[in-house]
Amino acid sequence: MLPSLFISHGSPMLALEPGASGPALARLAGQLPRPRAILVVSAHWESADLRVTGAARPATWHDFRGFPARLYAVQYPAPGAPRLAEQIAERLNVAGLPTDLDAERPLDHGAWVPLSLMYPAADIPVVQLSLPSEQGPALQSRIGRALADLRKQDVLLIGSGSITHNLGELDWHAGPETIEPWAQAFRDWMVDRLAAGDDAALHDYRRLAPQALRNHPSDEHLLPLFFARGAGGAFRVEHSGFTHGALGMDIYSFA
Repeated sequence: MLPSLFISHGSPMLALEPGASGPALARLAGQLPRPRAILVVSAHWESADLRVTGAARPATWHDFRGFPARLYAVQYPAPGAPRLAEQIAERLNVAGLPTDLDAERPLDHGAWVPLSLMYPAADIPVVQLSLPSEQGPALQSRIGRALADLRKQDVLLIGSGSITHNLGELDWHAGPETIEPWAQAFRDWMVDRLAAGDDAALHDYRRLAPQALRNHPSDEHLLPLFFARGAGGAFRVEHSGFTHGALGMDIYSFA
């Protein structure tokens, strides 16, 4: 059975400059059974309600500004999975989580950037589920639990965000050996609580974790972690590291 994954997707430039994360993602994909489809909860599709992509051929959305032209030329033409999208909506509706289909939504970079490094052939169908970011971690845990059985059907469930995410305090010239202590402390607390299976502390991380608000001024980039955790089992760190001093690049599996 496939695990669920949490992927820190970093900058959109990861697609062209994969650093240490690219080989880690490729290695992880090579170790997993080949999925028949992939479902991604991305930090970059915030919504008030739950929506799931229903397009047969979702476009590649370059949902960012100010990057080199060659990045905007990158395409990830993976097919969609309309029937799977309908099944996801049905499951969530039965679980008391009203969900609508969205036939127009393209794949944002939180989905296609890491997938381009894991499955570069873009030949596995991809569906995205939106992130009701104002409703906090507990909802994401509930959504993950409602969809966990999809793992038995060879659907790879991915939460795509970042273990730390304060763009205003990044050092864009820092190498991977430079790590801000406040970012490291938060990351280590999260890993400790994940390993302990401490639901209460994790759901209350903004009050309990060291430097939580500094690491996540808003929490949309951490919320996909709770989806992945809710959908999975035993926690494992697949990759860890930082870029730009304080942007965590951790990858976790929940098997």
